Amino acid sequence: MTARMSAIRSIAPDLLASAELTIDSKGEGFTDITPEAVRFLKECGAGEGALLLYLRHTSAALVIQENADPDVQTDLITALRSLAPADGPWVHTVEGPDDMPSHIKSMLTGVALHVPVHGGAPALGTWQGIYLVEHRARSHRREVVLQFVGSRAG
Repeated sequence: MTARMSAIRSIAPDLLASAELTIDSKGEGFTDITPEAVRFLKECGAGEGALLLYLRHTSAALVIQENADPDVQTDLITALRSLAPADGPWVHTVEGPDDMPSHIKSMLTGVALHVPVHGGAPALGTWQGIYLVEHRARSHRREVVLQFVGSRAG
């Protein structure tokens, strides 16, 4: 194995900023929230640190995924549908046939992210974006808590 580590950067955190992002989903699928995360970091004056994102729901998810080819998102939705189909042997059906599968998909994909921030910007890879994934068939209003912990820009 060959590995190389960059120089270690050390900062004293002096900024804790929080905001809530409300998103009206359009039903099952991906919504790119990277621009909102970037705007939050800029507006709070972020420098070096960590961006924390937390979704306040159990039938949707937050993911970091490819942002170049939309076929990836189509294939991921297809894969999730096969892992937790609406016509599965679910007991919890009070909120409709897509509710229990949505809870399973949320458990598999997660509701929280941690993204390093360098120079006031998320340190995402070239083809990465931050997405809200709506697992329910119909639209929903979703809330994401954004929090930055780190140093101030400049």
